[in-house]
Amino acid sequence: MSATTTSSAAPSTLTPIPGSAITRFISDGWVTTWRNLMKIIRVPEILLFSLIQPIMFVLLFTYVFGAVIDIPGDGYESFLMAGIFAQTVVFGSTYSGAAMAQDLKDGIIDRFRTLPMSGAAVLVGRTNGDLVINSLSMIVMMITGFIVGWRVNSSFLEFLAGVALLLLFAYAFSWVMAFLGMSVKSPEIINNASFLILFPLTFISNAFVPSENLPDPLRIFAEWNPVSSLVQAARELWGNVPPGTVVGDTWMAQNAIATVLIGVVVLLLVFVPLSIRKFATLSR
Repeated sequence: MSATTTSSAAPSTLTPIPGSAITRFISDGWVTTWRNLMKIIRVPEILLFSLIQPIMFVLLFTYVFGAVIDIPGDGYESFLMAGIFAQTVVFGSTYSGAAMAQDLKDGIIDRFRTLPMSGAAVLVGRTNGDLVINSLSMIVMMITGFIVGWRVNSSFLEFLAGVALLLLFAYAFSWVMAFLGMSVKSPEIINNASFLILFPLTFISNAFVPSENLPDPLRIFAEWNPVSSLVQAARELWGNVPPGTVVGDTWMAQNAIATVLIGVVVLLLVFVPLSIRKFATLSR
């Protein structure tokens, strides 16, 4: 009888060891990431339209504009793909802003307030979800690009570096959009605002035509455009820079890879703390 009493009482004397803040943050971040991935599974239209759009752009630009734009070397297909990749990941990062605005509107953020979890983990899960969507979009675009004639003329490691650079920029930019999503009153505002900002950024660049072919005001804008640096960096890493390409006089144009890396660091250093602080303000 005594042994039985001791055995049953022993478990009650055990107390859980509290995990570290970092462990809890990682755990909460994974939970919120999984929540966003499950949302994609339950609403497959989100992923479907995210994958169809880049395919349409690849086919449209290749077979419509490629017929009238003469690019030396491997042709317009190889010139185009870096621009399509950059456009897709930049626009794909806007989902963070729209999703945060929608969660605020639906009261999901209020539900998170009642849970013993890290507020920053909500933002990490949201931006990680966008990173997954962008990664899947890139895989689909690579297959489509290969079919239409795109080829990588560099090493496998350089190819991976180009892919990583694009995804890293998209991840950093998603924090910008997450901050904006928490700063507006409705998802419609962030959708319209992001379109007005990102549309000229992606099209007034070297993404689809050589920047030297643009009128002088647009050419100057394109040379200072961070999207142009992202596109140029991807082309350099993939060996898709057309022979005889005129490099702009700006430091950004001549050091595209360094420009993108510096830009990623600056965006993360500025907007990660701002987003976390904004979320904390919303949670009061």
